[in-house]
Amino acid sequence: MIIQKIEESKFTPEVFNIKVFGKAFTDHMLLCHYKDGKWNVPVIKPYGKLEFTPAVSVAHYGQGIFEGMKAYKGPDGEAYLFRPEENFERFNKSAVRMDMPQIPEEIFMDGIRTLVDIDRQWIPDKYGMSLYIRPVMFGTEEAISAKSSDEFLFSIVMAVAPNYYNKPLSLKIADKFSRAANGGTGFAKAAGNYGASFYPARVAREEGYDQVIWTDDATHTLIEEAGTMNVIIRIGDKLLTAPVSERILNGVTRKSILQLAEDAGIEVEVRPITVKEVYEAHKSGELKEVIGVGTAVVVNNYAAVGYGEEKLSLPELPAEDCFGSILKKKLVDLQMGISEDPYGWRQLVEHPIEA
Repeated sequence: MIIQKIEESKFTPEVFNIKVFGKAFTDHMLLCHYKDGKWNVPVIKPYGKLEFTPAVSVAHYGQGIFEGMKAYKGPDGEAYLFRPEENFERFNKSAVRMDMPQIPEEIFMDGIRTLVDIDRQWIPDKYGMSLYIRPVMFGTEEAISAKSSDEFLFSIVMAVAPNYYNKPLSLKIADKFSRAANGGTGFAKAAGNYGASFYPARVAREEGYDQVIWTDDATHTLIEEAGTMNVIIRIGDKLLTAPVSERILNGVTRKSILQLAEDAGIEVEVRPITVKEVYEAHKSGELKEVIGVGTAVVVNNYAAVGYGEEKLSLPELPAEDCFGSILKKKLVDLQMGISEDPYGWRQLVEHPIEA
Protein backbone atom coordinates (compact mmCIF):
# COMPACT_ATOMS: atom_id res chain seq x y z
CA MET A 1 0.00 0.00 0.00
CA ILE A 2 1.26 3.46 -0.91
CA ILE A 3 0.54 6.24 1.61
CA GLN A 4 0.75 9.91 0.65
CA LYS A 5 -0.22 12.02 3.66
CA ILE A 6 -1.73 15.48 3.45
CA GLU A 7 0.69 18.34 4.16
CA GLU A 8 -1.65 20.07 6.59
CA SER A 9 -4.82 18.57 8.04
CA LYS A 10 -8.07 20.46 7.51
CA PHE A 11 -9.47 19.04 10.75
CA THR A 12 -10.93 21.39 13.35
CA PRO A 13 -12.92 20.35 16.45
CA GLU A 14 -15.87 22.38 15.16
CA VAL A 15 -16.56 19.62 12.63
CA PHE A 16 -18.11 17.63 15.48
CA ASN A 17 -20.90 20.20 15.68
CA ILE A 18 -22.22 19.36 12.23
CA LYS A 19 -25.89 18.51 11.79
CA VAL A 20 -25.78 17.31 8.17
CA PHE A 21 -24.82 13.75 7.32
CA GLY A 22 -22.26 12.89 4.66
CA LYS A 23 -20.52 16.17 3.87
CA ALA A 24 -17.67 16.58 6.37
CA PHE A 25 -15.02 14.42 4.68
CA THR A 26 -11.73 13.50 6.32
CA ASP A 27 -8.23 14.32 5.09
CA HIS A 28 -7.56 11.14 3.12
CA MET A 29 -9.15 8.62 0.76
CA LEU A 30 -8.12 5.25 -0.61
CA LEU A 31 -8.01 4.52 -4.35
CA CYS A 32 -7.33 1.18 -6.03
CA HIS A 33 -7.69 0.59 -9.77
CA TYR A 34 -8.65 -2.63 -11.52
CA LYS A 35 -7.21 -2.95 -15.02
CA ASP A 36 -6.02 -5.75 -17.32
CA GLY A 37 -7.71 -8.32 -15.12
CA LYS A 38 -6.01 -7.46 -11.84
CA TRP A 39 -6.07 -5.03 -8.93
CA ASN A 40 -3.24 -2.52 -8.71
CA VAL A 41 -1.52 -1.39 -5.51
CA PRO A 42 -3.93 0.65 -3.35
CA VAL A 43 -3.00 4.26 -2.67
CA ILE A 44 -4.03 6.42 0.28
CA LYS A 45 -3.77 10.08 -0.63
CA PRO A 46 -5.33 13.44 0.30
CA TYR A 47 -9.07 13.54 -0.34
CA GLY A 48 -9.84 15.30 -3.59
CA LYS A 49 -11.37 15.25 -7.04
CA LEU A 50 -11.00 12.57 -9.70
CA GLU A 51 -10.94 13.07 -13.44
CA PHE A 52 -13.22 11.17 -15.85
CA THR A 53 -14.72 11.83 -19.24
CA PRO A 54 -18.50 11.77 -19.87
CA ALA A 55 -17.96 8.34 -21.43
CA VAL A 56 -17.11 6.74 -18.08
CA SER A 57 -18.92 3.42 -17.95
CA VAL A 58 -20.78 3.87 -14.65
CA ALA A 59 -22.53 6.97 -15.93
CA HIS A 60 -24.17 4.98 -18.73
CA TYR A 61 -24.81 1.52 -17.30
CA GLY A 62 -24.82 1.94 -13.55
CA GLN A 63 -22.17 -0.57 -12.49
CA GLY A 64 -21.70 0.84 -9.02
CA ILE A 65 -21.88 -0.69 -5.54
CA PHE A 66 -21.06 0.52 -2.06
CA GLU A 67 -21.12 -0.26 1.65
CA GLY A 68 -21.88 1.72 4.78
CA MET A 69 -20.01 1.15 8.04
CA LYS A 70 -18.62 3.16 10.95
CA ALA A 71 -15.65 3.70 13.22
CA TYR A 72 -16.18 4.63 16.87
CA LYS A 73 -14.02 6.14 19.59
CA GLY A 74 -14.06 4.10 22.80
CA PRO A 75 -13.73 5.40 26.37
CA ASP A 76 -10.06 4.44 26.12
CA GLY A 77 -9.60 6.85 23.20
CA GLU A 78 -8.95 4.02 20.76
CA ALA A 79 -10.68 3.53 17.41
CA TYR A 80 -13.02 0.58 16.85
CA LEU A 81 -14.83 -0.94 13.88
CA PHE A 82 -18.15 -2.79 14.10
CA ARG A 83 -18.51 -6.17 12.36
CA PRO A 84 -16.46 -5.12 9.29
CA GLU A 85 -16.28 -8.68 7.97
CA GLU A 86 -20.05 -8.55 7.36
CA ASN A 87 -19.62 -5.53 5.11
CA PHE A 88 -16.71 -7.15 3.26
CA GLU A 89 -18.74 -10.27 2.52
CA ARG A 90 -21.78 -8.30 1.39
CA PHE A 91 -19.67 -6.00 -0.78
CA ASN A 92 -18.38 -8.96 -2.76
CA LYS A 93 -21.87 -10.49 -3.04
CA SER A 94 -22.96 -7.18 -4.57
CA ALA A 95 -19.95 -7.26 -6.89
CA VAL A 96 -20.83 -10.73 -8.17
CA ARG A 97 -24.45 -9.74 -8.84
CA MET A 98 -23.35 -6.62 -10.74
CA ASP A 99 -20.71 -8.53 -12.77
CA MET A 100 -17.84 -6.67 -11.15
CA PRO A 101 -14.52 -8.05 -9.86
CA GLN A 102 -14.45 -9.06 -6.22
CA ILE A 103 -12.17 -7.02 -4.00
CA PRO A 104 -9.42 -8.94 -2.15
CA GLU A 105 -9.86 -9.02 1.62
CA GLU A 106 -6.48 -7.43 2.27
CA ILE A 107 -7.33 -4.39 0.13
CA PHE A 108 -10.76 -3.93 1.72
CA MET A 109 -9.94 -4.67 5.37
CA ASP A 110 -6.37 -3.36 5.53
CA GLY A 111 -7.43 -0.33 3.54
CA ILE A 112 -10.18 0.55 6.00
CA ARG A 113 -8.02 -0.03 9.07
CA THR A 114 -5.14 2.02 7.67
CA LEU A 115 -7.39 4.88 6.57
CA VAL A 116 -9.15 4.98 9.97
CA ASP A 117 -5.79 4.91 11.73
CA ILE A 118 -4.43 7.83 9.70
CA ASP A 119 -7.59 9.94 10.15
CA ARG A 120 -8.50 8.80 13.67
CA GLN A 121 -8.65 12.38 14.98
CA TRP A 122 -11.85 12.72 12.92
CA ILE A 123 -13.69 10.14 15.04
CA PRO A 124 -16.03 11.99 17.43
CA ASP A 125 -16.08 11.10 21.10
CA LYS A 126 -19.63 12.43 21.54
CA TYR A 127 -22.22 9.79 22.37
CA GLY A 128 -24.11 8.65 19.28
CA MET A 129 -21.65 10.19 16.82
CA SER A 130 -19.19 8.24 14.70
CA LEU A 131 -17.02 8.29 11.61
CA TYR A 132 -18.94 6.97 8.61
CA ILE A 133 -16.94 4.80 6.19
CA ARG A 134 -18.04 4.44 2.57
CA PRO A 135 -16.30 1.79 0.43
CA VAL A 136 -17.45 2.14 -3.17
CA MET A 137 -16.64 0.52 -6.53
CA PHE A 138 -17.71 1.59 -10.00
CA GLY A 139 -16.92 1.00 -13.66
CA THR A 140 -14.40 3.45 -15.09
CA GLU A 141 -13.78 2.20 -18.63
CA GLU A 142 -14.05 4.96 -21.20
CA ALA A 143 -16.63 3.26 -23.40
CA ILE A 144 -20.31 3.54 -24.24
CA SER A 145 -20.80 0.01 -25.54
CA ALA A 146 -23.47 -1.86 -23.54
CA LYS A 147 -21.31 -4.34 -21.64
CA SER A 148 -19.61 -4.79 -18.30
CA SER A 149 -16.76 -2.39 -17.75
CA ASP A 150 -13.24 -3.81 -18.07
CA GLU A 151 -11.87 -1.21 -15.64
CA PHE A 152 -13.01 -0.31 -12.13
CA LEU A 153 -12.11 1.95 -9.26
CA PHE A 154 -12.41 0.85 -5.65
CA SER A 155 -12.35 3.75 -3.22
CA ILE A 156 -12.93 4.42 0.46
CA VAL A 157 -13.98 7.84 1.73
CA MET A 158 -14.96 8.80 5.28
CA ALA A 159 -17.13 11.53 6.77
CA VAL A 160 -18.12 12.58 10.28
CA ALA A 161 -21.58 11.23 11.14
CA PRO A 162 -23.85 13.16 13.51
CA ASN A 163 -26.95 11.65 15.06
CA TYR A 164 -28.58 11.04 11.69
CA TYR A 165 -32.22 11.64 12.56
CA ASN A 166 -33.26 13.70 15.55
CA LYS A 167 -37.01 13.52 15.03
CA PRO A 168 -39.57 10.77 14.44
CA LEU A 169 -40.54 10.36 10.79
CA SER A 170 -43.75 9.40 9.03
CA LEU A 171 -43.74 6.95 6.14
CA LYS A 172 -46.23 6.09 3.41
CA ILE A 173 -46.85 2.41 2.63
CA ALA A 174 -46.17 1.97 -1.09
CA ASP A 175 -49.10 0.76 -3.17
CA LYS A 176 -47.60 1.49 -6.60
CA PHE A 177 -43.80 1.80 -6.52
CA SER A 178 -41.40 -1.02 -5.64
CA ARG A 179 -37.83 -0.97 -4.44
CA ALA A 180 -36.89 -4.37 -5.85
CA ALA A 181 -38.23 -7.43 -7.66
CA ASN A 182 -37.53 -11.15 -7.63
CA GLY A 183 -34.45 -11.88 -9.70
CA GLY A 184 -33.29 -8.28 -9.36
CA THR A 185 -30.63 -6.53 -7.29
CA GLY A 186 -32.55 -5.83 -4.07
CA PHE A 187 -30.14 -7.88 -1.92
CA ALA A 188 -27.14 -5.96 -3.27
CA LYS A 189 -26.05 -2.45 -2.29
CA ALA A 190 -26.19 -1.36 -5.89
CA ALA A 191 -26.23 2.36 -6.61
CA GLY A 192 -29.24 2.07 -8.91
CA ASN A 193 -31.41 0.66 -6.12
CA TYR A 194 -31.11 3.95 -4.30
CA GLY A 195 -31.34 6.21 -7.33
CA ALA A 196 -34.62 4.57 -8.31
CA SER A 197 -36.02 5.15 -4.81
CA PHE A 198 -35.66 8.93 -4.84
CA TYR A 199 -38.71 9.72 -6.98
CA PRO A 200 -41.15 7.63 -4.89
CA ALA A 201 -39.70 9.32 -1.79
CA ARG A 202 -40.36 12.72 -3.39
CA VAL A 203 -43.97 11.72 -4.11
CA ALA A 204 -44.34 10.64 -0.46
CA ARG A 205 -43.00 14.00 0.74
CA GLU A 206 -45.50 15.81 -1.47
CA GLU A 207 -48.20 13.85 0.35
CA GLY A 208 -46.88 14.95 3.74
CA TYR A 209 -44.61 12.01 4.56
CA ASP A 210 -40.85 11.71 4.96
CA GLN A 211 -40.20 8.39 3.24
CA VAL A 212 -41.69 5.18 1.85
CA ILE A 213 -42.36 1.79 3.39
CA TRP A 214 -41.62 -0.56 0.52
CA THR A 215 -43.92 -3.46 -0.28
CA ASP A 216 -43.48 -6.47 -2.54
CA ASP A 217 -43.52 -5.76 -6.26
CA ALA A 218 -46.12 -8.41 -7.18
CA THR A 219 -49.02 -7.61 -4.83
CA HIS A 220 -48.00 -4.67 -2.61
CA THR A 221 -49.39 -6.65 0.33
CA LEU A 222 -46.12 -7.52 2.12
CA ILE A 223 -44.00 -5.12 4.18
CA GLU A 224 -40.34 -5.27 3.07
CA GLU A 225 -38.14 -2.25 3.86
CA ALA A 226 -38.47 1.35 4.99
CA GLY A 227 -36.79 4.12 3.02
CA THR A 228 -33.12 3.10 2.80
CA MET A 229 -33.37 0.87 5.88
CA ASN A 230 -34.66 -2.45 7.10
CA VAL A 231 -37.91 -2.26 9.05
CA ILE A 232 -39.00 -3.95 12.28
CA ILE A 233 -42.59 -3.84 13.52
CA ARG A 234 -43.76 -4.29 17.08
CA ILE A 235 -47.21 -5.79 17.53
CA GLY A 236 -48.00 -6.28 21.18
CA ASP A 237 -44.71 -7.25 22.77
CA LYS A 238 -43.38 -9.11 19.74
CA LEU A 239 -40.95 -7.79 17.13
CA LEU A 240 -41.64 -8.82 13.53
CA THR A 241 -39.38 -8.39 10.50
CA ALA A 242 -39.43 -9.77 6.98
CA PRO A 243 -36.88 -12.48 6.12
CA VAL A 244 -34.00 -11.35 3.92
CA SER A 245 -34.35 -12.43 0.32
CA GLU A 246 -33.23 -11.47 -3.16
CA ARG A 247 -35.46 -8.40 -2.71
CA ILE A 248 -34.41 -7.39 0.81
CA LEU A 249 -30.96 -6.24 1.96
CA ASN A 250 -29.31 -8.32 4.68
CA GLY A 251 -28.61 -5.39 6.98
CA VAL A 252 -25.81 -5.63 9.55
CA THR A 253 -27.70 -3.34 11.94
CA ARG A 254 -30.87 -5.41 11.50
CA LYS A 255 -28.99 -8.62 12.27
CA SER A 256 -27.38 -7.06 15.35
CA ILE A 257 -30.61 -5.58 16.70
CA LEU A 258 -32.43 -8.91 16.36
CA GLN A 259 -29.66 -10.66 18.29
CA LEU A 260 -29.75 -8.04 21.06
CA ALA A 261 -33.53 -8.27 21.24
CA GLU A 262 -33.53 -12.04 21.61
CA ASP A 263 -30.83 -11.90 24.27
CA ALA A 264 -32.88 -9.27 26.15
CA GLY A 265 -35.82 -11.66 26.27
CA ILE A 266 -37.85 -9.88 23.60
CA GLU A 267 -39.79 -12.23 21.35
CA VAL A 268 -38.65 -11.96 17.71
CA GLU A 269 -40.38 -13.46 14.71
CA VAL A 270 -38.81 -13.40 11.23
CA ARG A 271 -41.58 -14.01 8.70
CA PRO A 272 -43.54 -12.28 5.95
CA ILE A 273 -45.60 -9.37 7.33
CA THR A 274 -48.78 -8.30 5.57
CA VAL A 275 -49.94 -4.72 5.25
CA LYS A 276 -53.36 -5.91 6.37
CA GLU A 277 -52.13 -7.25 9.70
CA VAL A 278 -50.25 -4.03 10.42
CA TYR A 279 -53.38 -2.01 9.65
CA GLU A 280 -55.57 -4.27 11.79
CA ALA A 281 -53.04 -4.18 14.64
CA HIS A 282 -53.24 -0.39 14.59
CA LYS A 283 -57.04 -0.48 14.70
CA SER A 284 -56.97 -2.86 17.68
CA GLY A 285 -54.33 -0.82 19.53
CA GLU A 286 -51.71 -3.56 19.26
CA LEU A 287 -49.39 -1.73 16.82
CA LYS A 288 -46.85 -0.27 19.24
CA GLU A 289 -43.81 0.60 17.13
CA VAL A 290 -42.58 0.74 13.53
CA ILE A 291 -38.79 0.96 13.58
CA GLY A 292 -36.24 1.69 10.86
CA VAL A 293 -32.76 0.19 11.37
CA GLY A 294 -29.64 0.92 9.33
CA THR A 295 -25.99 1.90 9.60
CA ALA A 296 -26.45 5.65 9.30
CA VAL A 297 -29.57 6.03 11.43
CA VAL A 298 -28.93 3.04 13.75
CA VAL A 299 -32.54 2.94 15.02
CA ASN A 300 -35.40 5.35 14.38
CA ASN A 301 -38.93 4.99 15.71
CA TYR A 302 -41.53 6.29 13.28
CA ALA A 303 -44.33 8.59 14.39
CA ALA A 304 -46.90 7.60 11.78
CA VAL A 305 -47.56 5.30 8.85
CA GLY A 306 -49.68 6.20 5.84
CA TYR A 307 -52.07 3.57 4.53
CA GLY A 308 -54.20 4.63 1.57
CA GLU A 309 -55.84 7.90 2.60
CA GLU A 310 -55.35 7.22 6.31
CA LYS A 311 -52.45 8.36 8.49
CA LEU A 312 -51.94 5.88 11.31
CA SER A 313 -50.35 7.66 14.26
CA LEU A 314 -48.18 5.55 16.53
CA PRO A 315 -48.14 5.90 20.33
CA GLU A 316 -45.43 7.94 22.04
CA LEU A 317 -43.99 5.38 24.44
CA PRO A 318 -41.78 6.25 27.43
CA ALA A 319 -38.15 5.29 26.86
CA GLU A 320 -38.31 2.39 29.33
CA ASP A 321 -41.21 0.82 27.37
CA CYS A 322 -39.98 1.60 23.85
CA PHE A 323 -38.18 -1.39 22.32
CA GLY A 324 -36.58 0.83 19.68
CA SER A 325 -35.02 3.13 22.30
CA ILE A 326 -33.94 0.22 24.50
CA LEU A 327 -32.27 -1.64 21.64
CA LYS A 328 -30.65 1.48 20.17
CA LYS A 329 -28.98 2.22 23.51
CA LYS A 330 -27.80 -1.37 23.82
CA LEU A 331 -26.26 -1.27 20.33
CA VAL A 332 -24.67 2.18 20.59
CA ASP A 333 -23.26 1.39 24.05
CA LEU A 334 -21.68 -1.76 22.60
CA GLN A 335 -20.36 0.00 19.50
CA MET A 336 -18.78 2.79 21.55
CA GLY A 337 -17.24 0.46 24.13
CA ILE A 338 -19.43 1.63 27.00
CA SER A 339 -20.81 -1.87 27.57
CA GLU A 340 -19.28 -5.31 27.23
CA ASP A 341 -19.18 -7.01 23.83
CA PRO A 342 -19.91 -10.71 24.35
CA TYR A 343 -20.26 -11.26 20.59
CA GLY A 344 -16.83 -10.09 19.42
CA TRP A 345 -18.44 -7.51 17.13
CA ARG A 346 -16.22 -4.58 18.11
CA GLN A 347 -12.74 -4.64 16.59
CA LEU A 348 -9.80 -2.52 17.70
CA VAL A 349 -7.96 -0.53 15.02
CA GLU A 350 -4.32 -1.04 15.88
CA HIS A 351 -2.10 2.02 16.07
CA PRO A 352 -0.04 2.45 14.07
CA ILE A 353 -1.12 0.23 11.17
CA GLU A 354 1.76 -1.19 9.19
CA ALA A 355 1.09 -0.50 5.51
